[in-house]
Formats: sequence, structure tokens, C-alpha cells
Amino acid sequence: MSNQSGVLNGVRVLDLTRVLAGPYCGMMLADFGADVIKIELPGKGDDSRANAPQINGESAYFMNLNRNKRGITLNLKSEEGRNIFLDMVRNSDIVLENYRPGVMEKLGLGYEDLRKVNPAIIYGAVSGFGHTGPYSKRAGYDIIGQAMSGLMSTTGWPDAPPTRTGTAIADVVGGMSCTIGVLAAYSNRLKTGVGEKVDIALVDSMVSSLEIINIIYLNTGRIPTRIGNRYEAIYPYDSFQARDGYVIIACGNDKLFGLLKQTLNIDALDNEIFRTNIDRVTHHAELKSILECWTRGHDIDHIVELLLAAGIPAAPINTIDRVTKDPHIAVAREMFVDIEHPVAGKITMTGNQVKFTNKKATIRFPAPTLGQHNHEVLKELLDYSDEKIEQLVNAGIL
Repeated sequence: MSNQSGVLNGVRVLDLTRVLAGPYCGMMLADFGADVIKIELPGKGDDSRANAPQINGESAYFMNLNRNKRGITLNLKSEEGRNIFLDMVRNSDIVLENYRPGVMEKLGLGYEDLRKVNPAIIYGAVSGFGHTGPYSKRAGYDIIGQAMSGLMSTTGWPDAPPTRTGTAIADVVGGMSCTIGVLAAYSNRLKTGVGEKVDIALVDSMVSSLEIINIIYLNTGRIPTRIGNRYEAIYPYDSFQARDGYVIIACGNDKLFGLLKQTLNIDALDNEIFRTNIDRVTHHAELKSILECWTRGHDIDHIVELLLAAGIPAAPINTIDRVTKDPHIAVAREMFVDIEHPVAGKITMTGNQVKFTNKKATIRFPAPTLGQHNHEVLKELLDYSDEKIEQLVNAGIL
């Protein structure tokens, strides 16, 4: 296909996923240069096409997660639709799906079915609880992954209810986990010729992400709870109120705290109860009060510039408008990219976070309209004629 570039150039992915976790994985592979073919239900498509915000009738939510993908429609509940899919599997490297476990098997399209037609196929499956275990058939959504992993119990403030993160982090981390898994399996296949099933659970992904939270309980018996923005292991490593918002001060060791004392020149910081990191963790409330008394009298940018100049890690807590204007994030790191969509017009989406030196991960073309590439893909992969494709459209297969 034209316009393909990147480190995964030549890799073909069949993407059956919907909404967020699976499409995020497909998006990353597509950004890396793979030919990702998104397969949707005829007449309806991915549920997220109806998600807000809408621009000229097109979902920006959908467009961000499905850029760089070609799109076809295919009715997998029909025998002919399943046969077409199996023929495509023969010519592909990776299949992605995020149905509830068992659905693909009922269709006759599970991993064991696909490996019969292509023993080298990499099968990436994302679900709420994974394909094994007593909860495997439960529906899984991002908020369930955050809840059952323990993340929500530790997110928020001590006097507030458990809180989900501002983004769908279980879906995003699940999607990243699937990306890592299928690429590791693909690397192994290059050496052995043998395919693999990659089974990713949102809950597992979030449990893994909790790192120190799990370790505290497993090794001390203490159940971590909500502690706001401070960190369990070191202090000061927290948010502090400024005159015009909030800042982060992150002193990860005694040397940095020494620099902070020297820079701020506040007598109270010399108190013996703040001498070591363990002391400061124990007396975090007193230390926060002293530091916040100072930060409240200054603007965010002044505090950050002063501390950074002294070698102390600090940062603004940016609102999203500040992020999109930041010269490092938005310009140097190209984390916001403009692209022209045939219906929505010019839109801005989030760039790819993985930066390669020689072959960039780029946004080359917009998300497909529903069934946009039916003719192109089926001609290219299966050598179908225009007449046959029209017959399939009329029969409701495409």
C-alpha cells in the first residue's frame, strides 16, 4: 500500500477491535508503519463512531484511535463473511480482537481456528479479565479495570471517595500491553516461524501498574489508601498550591532536599524532624504546610523557574490548554498533530509517544469512513473484482 513507512512496514494487521483498548493497540502498530485494516460491522461500525465530541458528524474520539488504518466492513456472522476473513488471515501477520472471551470461538474464528489456516498468525486479544480464570466471561470496561485492580482505592484524597483517573487508563495500559505482547510474539515468530496467542486483561494490566502499592501490602501487611498527590516512599514529592494554580516539587533524595532548603532559605526547614527522607515521609504534613505557605505567595511559572535553576525537579500542574501550547511537548516532541479528514476537515489529534531515530512513527492519513477501503483491500488481498465486491455489498456481507 502507498504511504506506508516506519519500522513495521510490511506487517499486515487485521483489527477487529472496538472503542478504546484494542483500537489503541492497532493505532500504535499503524503509527509504526504496519498496514492495519480495521474491520467493522456493515451499516453500523465501531460503537465509538457515535462518541463525543462530534465534528461535522464524525467522532473525534474514533478519529484519534483509528488514524493510519484502512477500513472495511464485513459481517462475520455470515458464512461467506467468515470465509472472507479466513482468506484475509492467510495473508496477514497479526489479528487483534477485544470481544468478550468465547465470542470469536463461537464464530469459528478463535485462535485455534485461525492457526489452522495460518500457523504463524499472531492473535492479540484484549478483554476485561482475560481468557482464563473464573471471571473470564464477565464484561470488562475501563472503570471496572480501575476498580478491581485496586487503583481506584488509592486514587484521590483521604477524605474523598475512591476516584477513577481522568483518562481511561486501564484501556490505555491494556492497549499498550497488547502492543508489547504482539510485537514480542512477532519477534519470536521471525526466529521460529511459530505464531502465538497474546491474552491481555485490563485488570492484569492495572495490577501490574500499581508497582509500589502492591509491594507495600505484600511485604508489610499495610493496606495502602488514598493519600492525594504525595508519594509513599519519598518526601517532598507532592503538589503544592501556588498563587495561580498548582505546582509539583519532587525531591527524590536528601541532596535535593538540601538544595531546596538552600534555595528557599526558610528556617523551619532545618528542623531535625526533616533531616532524612524517612523523617520527611513521617512528618509530611508539617513539611507540606511550611512549603505551601511559601508557594501560595508566588506564581506557578516563577516557582518552577526558580527551582529548576537550582537543580530541583519541579513542574507546573498544567491544564490541557497549557499542555497544547508547551514548546517542548507540543513543538519539539510533536505530541499534537494536524491532519485533514475528508468529512471533519482539519482536526488535531494526539501524536505518538514513541520516537524512533531513523523511521518516525507518523500520522500519515486519517481514520477511515465506514467501509471506505472495501474495494481497495479486497482487490489487493484477495483479487476480488468490482462486480464481486458489489454483490457482497448488496448481500449485506460488506
